[in-house]
Amino acid sequence: MTEKYELRRFRAAEKDSEDYAAGVEWLRGVGIGFYDEPRKDESVDKIMAMYRVDNREMTGVYQADGVAAHSLAAEVPVATFATMRKDLNIGYGRQLEAHLVTAVTVRGTHRRQGLLRRMMTEDLAAAKADGVALAALTASEASIYGRFGYGVSTFERSIKVDTGPRFRLRHEPVGSVEIADRRVLLELATEVFERLHHQTPGSIVRQEAYRLRSSGTLGRDGGEDEAVRCALHYDAAGTVDGYVSYKFGGWDAKPYTMEIVDLVAATDAAYLELWQFLGSIDLVERISWQDAPVDDPLTWALEDPRCLESSDQRDMLWLRILDPVRVLGARRYSADGRVVFAIRDGLGFAAGTFALEVRGGEAAAAPAPDAEPDLTLDVADLGSIYLGAVCPVTLKAAGRITEHTAGAALAARLMFAVERSPHCLTHF
Repeated sequence: MTEKYELRRFRAAEKDSEDYAAGVEWLRGVGIGFYDEPRKDESVDKIMAMYRVDNREMTGVYQADGVAAHSLAAEVPVATFATMRKDLNIGYGRQLEAHLVTAVTVRGTHRRQGLLRRMMTEDLAAAKADGVALAALTASEASIYGRFGYGVSTFERSIKVDTGPRFRLRHEPVGSVEIADRRVLLELATEVFERLHHQTPGSIVRQEAYRLRSSGTLGRDGGEDEAVRCALHYDAAGTVDGYVSYKFGGWDAKPYTMEIVDLVAATDAAYLELWQFLGSIDLVERISWQDAPVDDPLTWALEDPRCLESSDQRDMLWLRILDPVRVLGARRYSADGRVVFAIRDGLGFAAGTFALEVRGGEAAAAPAPDAEPDLTLDVADLGSIYLGAVCPVTLKAAGRITEHTAGAALAARLMFAVERSPHCLTHF
């Protein structure tokens, strides 16, 4: 990045402070990058309050040598970047702190100046120096982040479910569902999600925005979303173990559709019984959900699986390994064995040869510079197989992993398998 740009970092601050004013202009820069409508003051206040809860750090790149006449003011960054830290479930309930990267934009008139590369590499270096073992992001464009060592590690899909006469589940309820005031989710959403999080590989602890959006407290325009409705699932003992917030798509569009805002279920029964509730809503013919799991028990519980239409499947969570020894050693594994990985890393953070040995599911990982590798792979591919959602055998067939020892890719597949299908319900 040339001297005509200046990089500044700051955290969300209280109103009337210098950093608050910088945050307001930073949000404007993000809005320009993602083509958002300008936010009202009330919405900005809510966003800054959420950022303070999440301890979010904002980075902006500013024009240091002045701006062109009549163009946007110098206080509006030409590139943005933000980070926060949350726990990631890496399988079998184990947690590892992840450095979450979000709000990455570069104004179209300032591309090809090295702005993204400097923001990303400096941030990853700082995170590694601070002792963080891995970073994560969700990508608006799939072609950008592989060159920085990120690999796709979970997937999601959009679904539409026909809730007409064909909709029936092979499930006998063990609990009950009741309508509730949407605002109860301000209290309950985090608690219920925590239960789901601890049993779902790939899950990330949610930021403050989820509690507000699920309850309809924070709509797209920054105000209350009065269209949001809420239903709670109670187990046999009367404890809330699931919820769904949803809103009607309107009478002008057919088939009449209910859109899921958020669906969180801490048990398999709660998940299916919330779907039974959704399928019973009068006059509604379709339920749509943008964040559904790919490996979805609903498909197999339906008497007619063709009630469910999957319109889109896409990458969701991307992982970037910074410390292979810590990352490999933190996991519990589904099969014992020994694999030596030779890891390529164009940025140098995780390059080297490392031995992973598993006994009784517990791992020992260490640098092994003199060992012959069983598998050679890029750091992005290690991020992909880490949570068990991407198969090493498939990556070998695709030419992304080189197998030096026959059967090593299959051994890695069995070792990295997790107790249930990975899924990340947290966008950031």
